[in-house]
Amino acid sequence: MFASDRIFLEACVELAAQGQMTCAPNPPVGCIIWRDGKVLGRGFHQRAGAGHAEVNALRSVEGGARNATVFVSLEPCSFVGRTPACARTLIDAGVARVVVAAVDPNPKVAGSGIRLLREAGIAVDVLELDSAKEQIQGFTQRITRQRPWVRIKTATSLDGSVALANGKSQWVTGSAARADVQYWRARSDAIVTGVGSVIADDPLLTVRDPAFAHALAPLRVVLDSYGRTPSGAQILQGNAPTLLIHQQGYGDSELASGAHIQQLHLPDGPRDVLGVLTELAQQGCNEVLIEAGPAVVGSFFAAGLWDEWIAYVAPKLLGADSRSVADVLVTHLPDAPQARLVQTAQIGDDLRLTLRR
Repeated sequence: MFASDRIFLEACVELAAQGQMTCAPNPPVGCIIWRDGKVLGRGFHQRAGAGHAEVNALRSVEGGARNATVFVSLEPCSFVGRTPACARTLIDAGVARVVVAAVDPNPKVAGSGIRLLREAGIAVDVLELDSAKEQIQGFTQRITRQRPWVRIKTATSLDGSVALANGKSQWVTGSAARADVQYWRARSDAIVTGVGSVIADDPLLTVRDPAFAHALAPLRVVLDSYGRTPSGAQILQGNAPTLLIHQQGYGDSELASGAHIQQLHLPDGPRDVLGVLTELAQQGCNEVLIEAGPAVVGSFFAAGLWDEWIAYVAPKLLGADSRSVADVLVTHLPDAPQARLVQTAQIGDDLRLTLRR
């Protein structure tokens, strides 16, 4: 391996990020082709069913890539799906070396792409980067654990409250923090809320920032045990897909007439948090954003089914009778849900904390 390998691979990760909001259920991948001290081509995976990063990079090369080195953020695939196998495409292109930043967690690949390349006489080096693994963490979790990466978003006061005692919550945080949320929505495959939030706030739960107009519309998910979602709710409007999750025996047959509306019935309804996440994984969701009230947020914390917490904290107090961020019953401190702080950032007048389990 060479000292420059890491630099090229980090550039591949940055390139892959351009497809982060459009390529689901596939993982984002970036590729750079280099030969004789010159970058010949670049490519990233833009959309499921379209060319993979390696194919797009090869298409950008003039004169072919024979004897070139290929840098790629994820192991080239080895099976034919909606597109040809990338490992075979690289072999046919006559490349001399492939450098990989992460082994594909998909059992259909899981090293077989690397093995196929080596059997064809191509030198393969694996230089695993944390940034590359981080980039595909949602895909990895869906493939290996059959549930998406769960990101909880909250907006609270300094005393940990999301609303006044009368339920009023608009707005706890400032406009800059609310604008910042658009990024997290845009990179999510689904946004989950509860029927209580739908009734109280009537949210659209869409991506409205023009900067993310290219992003796929996230699936809007309403946890609604007894079919209480109002027929005129904004979350049912527009063309963004919407999934209502009910307890068995409840729901509204009239709502099902909308082409973009699905209704799912679970035996225990949305209380079965793992069942909800399993369904979303089956629908191809790699990353899920929870934007909901204390009851729903508390259910994910209590079940231990969360991975990341984006906590916006405003420099204000809402008082003793205000509503807590999560309905979680803790009687012994050692049993309290625990998080580790991984990043802080000031967003306008507010603070954004990024926490992990």
